[in-house]
Amino acid sequence: MRDIVDRRPNLVFIAMAGYFLLCIMLRLAASPSLEIDEAEQAFLSQFLQLGYGPQPPFYNWLQYGLAQLIGTSLATMTILKNGLLFLCCLFYGLAAQLVLKDRRLAAIAMFGVLSLPPVFLLAQRDLSHTVAALFAVSLFLYGFLRTLTRPSLFSYLLTGTAVGIGVISKYNFVVVPIAAILAVLPEAELRKRIFDWRILAAIGIAGIIALPHGVWVLQNLDAASSGTLNEMKEREAEGRLMQALHGVFALASAIIGGSLVTLLVFGVVFRGNIRAIWRAESQWTRIIGRMIATCLFAVLLVVLGVAATHVREKWLVLFLVLLPLYLCLKIEAAKIDPAPGFRRFVPLIACIVLGTLVIVSARAMVRPWFGDYSKLNIPYAGFVEAVVDAEGRSPALVLTNDRQTAGNIRTRLANATVVIPHLSGAPPIDAAKRPLLVVWRDEASPTPLPTTLSEALKASGVPDSAAAPRRLELPYIHAAGPDRYRFSYIWVGE
Repeated sequence: MRDIVDRRPNLVFIAMAGYFLLCIMLRLAASPSLEIDEAEQAFLSQFLQLGYGPQPPFYNWLQYGLAQLIGTSLATMTILKNGLLFLCCLFYGLAAQLVLKDRRLAAIAMFGVLSLPPVFLLAQRDLSHTVAALFAVSLFLYGFLRTLTRPSLFSYLLTGTAVGIGVISKYNFVVVPIAAILAVLPEAELRKRIFDWRILAAIGIAGIIALPHGVWVLQNLDAASSGTLNEMKEREAEGRLMQALHGVFALASAIIGGSLVTLLVFGVVFRGNIRAIWRAESQWTRIIGRMIATCLFAVLLVVLGVAATHVREKWLVLFLVLLPLYLCLKIEAAKIDPAPGFRRFVPLIACIVLGTLVIVSARAMVRPWFGDYSKLNIPYAGFVEAVVDAEGRSPALVLTNDRQTAGNIRTRLANATVVIPHLSGAPPIDAAKRPLLVVWRDEASPTPLPTTLSEALKASGVPDSAAAPRRLELPYIHAAGPDRYRFSYIWVGE
């Protein structure tokens, strides 16, 4: 096995690329309809802005760029997400090779990233900004370790670039470089890298990348901070002590949930050496270990500071992604032969991620057998095709009242402007564009025209006589019986 890895060191990267290519293919085959994050990205890809609300804009900017190059589609969004995940694993593997002497351990560390639930499960269901932040963490880790082992102006600039990208990917990323600096300070041999003049270049390029969005944040502080902070507070009515207890428990649960699969996989594979691995230590285990501990301690301070009572695993994955590398460094420090472990580790990880991928991809086809329909089963594509066929042309402007509908319609009508009238922060639109399609979901009994859409129609000068709602019922995607989904819409011609 070592001969294979040594003779073909790029084989592990090819295998990783093959996995993410399979992810793309299965997602495209599952359903043409979009999940929540996918629909939001499809809708927002119409606009290029410095900020889009509670999430930083890096992922949106990438999605906008791809939309301009090859159009807005499910394929575009799926390729972007899995492309970033592959780059995350690629740079993680390259970073591991800088501090691990055995290439098999570096490969185990890289494949270990796939053992994290937000990577092998949540990302294949519906994640966006967290994926961009994971890429930024891996790029930072590579630049940071390269700066410590092979310092050069390029390595400092690369590290600064990663910091800038990370800050505009997820706000909690900022904890990672701070933890890295604190982790290195106790190491006298490496401390001088922090006080090298070239770090000013790194800070400069990070600032240049983050500055435009930083200005927007200062002008829109409530919009940028309210989302996650509000989500973290689920028990505001309770006393401060109970809030703190719930917060600590939620954080502990999220840490366990985010790291358990990884720990179990490593524990099973290296079960005969757990005690030796636990006791082993090296300079690199100390640095990475301090980084993980500092990041999680910072989260604890935030939880206690804002009286948070809810912590999600995906918020911690930016820190827990360091765990596979830390464990591999401990294995190397214990002087354990990684060959037997490598032969067991790769098939085990493959079973976990491929099995999960099949389950996630098949849910749109399997759930209808039990009368359970999800967003992937709603026939948006069929609705757009039916309306266009009936009217003989495509609309130039679409008004709707939710992002799910807006994003799905955007992927089917690339030349139309899709607008949510009540959404703040969206750029102004030409309300006189025609033909005009107004659409809203009609999930139960006939639903009247929502107030926001009614007001938008009046503002665009559409007379009441031209605003008669129509109803369209279509079979669900992968429907197991006669079940149908209902849309209501208004068509306004010239």
